[in-house]
Amino acid sequence: MPDMDFNPLGGVQPAGSAFARFDELREQHAAFRSTFGRGFWVISRYDRIVEICQDPGTFSSSAVSVLDPDPAYRWIPEMLDPPEHTVWRRLLGPLFSPAAVAARAETIRRQCAALVESLAARGSCDFVTDFARVYPTTVFLELMGLPVEDLPTFLAWEDAILHAPPAERAGRIQAMGEVIGYFRGVIAERRAEPREDLISTALGWEIDGEPVPDRDLLDLCLLLFMAGLDTVTAQLSYAFWHLARDDKDRTRIVDDPAVITDAIEELLRAYSIVMPARKLTRDTDFHGCPMKAGEMVLLPLNQANRDPGTFTDPTQVDLDRPHNRHIAFGVGVHRCLGSHLARAEMGIALEEWHRRIPSYRIPDGAEALEHADLVLGLDTLPLVWD
Repeated sequence: MPDMDFNPLGGVQPAGSAFARFDELREQHAAFRSTFGRGFWVISRYDRIVEICQDPGTFSSSAVSVLDPDPAYRWIPEMLDPPEHTVWRRLLGPLFSPAAVAARAETIRRQCAALVESLAARGSCDFVTDFARVYPTTVFLELMGLPVEDLPTFLAWEDAILHAPPAERAGRIQAMGEVIGYFRGVIAERRAEPREDLISTALGWEIDGEPVPDRDLLDLCLLLFMAGLDTVTAQLSYAFWHLARDDKDRTRIVDDPAVITDAIEELLRAYSIVMPARKLTRDTDFHGCPMKAGEMVLLPLNQANRDPGTFTDPTQVDLDRPHNRHIAFGVGVHRCLGSHLARAEMGIALEEWHRRIPSYRIPDGAEALEHADLVLGLDTLPLVWD
């Protein structure tokens, strides 16, 4: 396998650059080893990424960043392996089931519609700042039973943790500490006065006959904060970046909202944002790659979902794509717990936005910019409309 000095942190660049970069790498190598940082493997094929995700015994989730193979944190349940992971999935599953999401759908729709309504008369916005970050954060606050007045605080934390440059690590750690401190106070309040929210429910959980420790609850809250906010923000941003540049697909969604369900799946496939990692628990020869215990493996899901060995014309968005077996939400035991909620948020956003703002574009001379980290995402997406 070739060695390359491949840095997965692409920095700020024009939107779509990361996907083009990974497409080029896939054409050259089924797998390779990067010498960047402490070194790690990169896998480029659909079937091999699926194989790794389905083998948690060899490829552990105890570390989820190739640049941090010995983390001092433990996000629950993302960084757990079976059987501990299985226990937490069983506890959390009912809260994110299709039925639970359906029960929240009208509230989410009201929040989304109000936000779009507030933007429609302006004739322009930065979609990332004004909509994509605000909308899922509002949904998260409602899910956790937190006051909407705290929205500016949560947005500031989100920006510091998930969008600050890598050089500003101290600020990211400080913001994570502030999030933990905030939820420590919320847990104390819910213990004294329970409500109908996720945190109050979690306080009643037991594992092996014992209440869940506060430390584990805080690790859960931190994960939900990061996953619930940034992933939907990023996925919506890429979806609207595509639609702002493709009149045909946008017009079809406006004229036939029934296509939105299939459109979501295709946009998830074409612009898969998550780049999970796994840590080797033992030495193994993986299709010719001599991997050693303790090494990290990067699994860019866009590599799988844009693999021409699995999808016809994978770089093209086809709203009528048949048999769309994408793995944008992962595969195996760590398949995204919030996939039903994410799909609902995306579907409602596409419906409510296009009901009020059917025609929009990126203004002449402007440019959408993206960043590359554990999650690909846009920093800015300027839009204008009549």
